[in-house]
This record gives sequence, structure tokens and C-alpha cells, in this order.
Amino acid sequence: MTFQRARTEEQREIRRRAILDMASAMLHEMPVAAVTLNELSRRVGLAKPNVLRYFESREAVLLELLDRFLQEWLTELADELAAGIDENLPMAERAAAVAEILSRSLSSRMVLCDLFGAQGSVLEHNVSVEVVARYKRASLNRLTTMTALIQNYLPELGENATLFSLQTMVMAGALSAYSTPPPSLQAAYQAEPDLARFHLELKDSLKLALTATLLGVLPRR
Repeated sequence: MTFQRARTEEQREIRRRAILDMASAMLHEMPVAAVTLNELSRRVGLAKPNVLRYFESREAVLLELLDRFLQEWLTELADELAAGIDENLPMAERAAAVAEILSRSLSSRMVLCDLFGAQGSVLEHNVSVEVVARYKRASLNRLTTMTALIQNYLPELGENATLFSLQTMVMAGALSAYSTPPPSLQAAYQAEPDLARFHLELKDSLKLALTATLLGVLPRR
């Protein structure tokens, strides 16, 4: 991919989208930690200084992608919840259905979970106040959307629906790190099967964690 100098706002926006799309493709090939600005620049056909004209750092690119993927997931989640939950069921059954749908939906989106896991420790570093504040404002909107979705099916949660929504994303990021061990660790698990108890299947472990969280915050009768 090669570009001529961007001279209009439309051309600059095309360039930004091309950078984001290439970074997205790379994330489907490799973990977040392996995505470098040098490789992104090479693949998109721009010199590294030119990429930095559009995004101040690798982390700024990935934060914008995280927001894109999160927005796409929430749109799909709304349909998944609507299709999978009978609002007339007792509270405990609705809670179990919410945990099942969330864990299944997130475990099928490993790139999103990988980005969740890197957010606090990596992605929110090496970015300016302006960039991280813009991302956090967008995140508040996403959190509001997810909270409303959860409250539709578990109104009993009340204000705790916001905390549960936030914890869901945090847990998805944390648990995904244990579900995709590096090659050396996979070899260790094969050589010593007892060690494999540290390997967690994302869907099952996330469902257990979400169910436990819901049982802890839902009112008891």
C-alpha cells in the first residue's frame, strides 16, 4: 500500500482509517504486545514519522481500535441478549443467562479481550492527556450503553449494573491472559500435565466469575 501526500481533510481521514484497518488486521495475527509501530508503518506503506502525524504513538492507535471493537461488540451484544433471555424468567435464571451470554460473546472476541487486558498496564501509557481523556470520555459512553443493556434484563441490579459492566470488561482482559499461554508454557504443560491447572479456558472461567459476581450483588430473598 502506498500513498501520496494527504492534502485535504478527506485524504487525511482516509489515511487514518488505513492505519487503523492495518493495525486491526495485525491484531488478528498477533497479540497486542507484538504489534509495533515499525511493522505497522511498513505494512501500511508509510514512513514511521508519517504515521506519527496521525497518531502520536502505537498506544494511541490501539486505544482507538479498542473503542471501535467495544462499540461493535455492544451492538452485537444487544441482539444476543434480546435473543437469549426471557424477561419473564425468575431473577436467578435471568442472571445465569446473562453470565452465559456475556462469557460466550466475549470468549469469541479474543482481540477485544487482549486489548482489555493491555488497557491499564500498556495502552494508557505513552499517550498525551488529550488522547487518554478523549478515550476515557468515549469509554464512559460505552459503559453507559452496557449498563443500560444489563439493566434491561436484570433491573434488580440497580446502580450495581455499572460496576458489574466495568468488572466484566476487566475480568475478560485478566482471564484472557491465562487462556492463551505462550509456546514455552504450552510445552511445559505438555511435559508436566499437572501444571496445566494454571491454564484457564476463557469462556468457562469467565462464566464462573460473572456468575459469582452477580450472585454477590443481586438482592437475596
